[in-house]
Amino acid sequence: MSDIFKSSFLENVGSFSLIDAAIAMVIAFALGMFIFVIYKKTFTGVLYSNSFNVSLVALTMVTAVIIMGVSSNVTLSLGMVGALSIVRFRTAIKDPLDTMYIFWSIACGILSGAGLILIAIIGSIAIGVMLLLLINRITIENPYLLIIKYKNSEAEENVLTIVKSHSNKYNIKSKISNKDGYDETTYEIRVKHAEYSFVNEISKMEDVISAVLLSYDGNFAA
Repeated sequence: MSDIFKSSFLENVGSFSLIDAAIAMVIAFALGMFIFVIYKKTFTGVLYSNSFNVSLVALTMVTAVIIMGVSSNVTLSLGMVGALSIVRFRTAIKDPLDTMYIFWSIACGILSGAGLILIAIIGSIAIGVMLLLLINRITIENPYLLIIKYKNSEAEENVLTIVKSHSNKYNIKSKISNKDGYDETTYEIRVKHAEYSFVNEISKMEDVISAVLLSYDGNFAA
């Protein structure tokens, strides 16, 4: 190790081509925009964040710059490793797909900066097609939460009758009984034929205080 540090090994700078760097940045930007479009077309959450999507493009380009800098100078690569090791990200990512998009952007940046452009293009196209097919083309029967607030057991039985007739499958998630005489029951249901007018029918029933239908993905309601 002492021989390595005494030599000029750490001071060597690899050949740097301005044209190659420009090509890498253009490819990184193009791949980042491809990821931008795929993310926008496949987004299925509640609130779309344009700033997060733009950050995916920037992340691809920044990663490409880092890789080009690291590959051209050994000293810079060691310093970059030390600098990045102290970075901590505090923003919580709720959707696993968002994490996948971040890794996708980083991978495209690494491949672009390393000059492996063909692999980056082919891999991005394959991933983009896969996401479009699985997210937009395959229909998934999403469950719903039906929250009913009522006065007595008779109203509960009438509500259950309507729920059975308008759902393919249902089960009770929770039931709350209050001392003031108002009870609340939450059903997880699969609605038949995307017909939601039965909620209005339930809310108009006698002794029913309120009826709320929420989309539900197993983790949170929206």
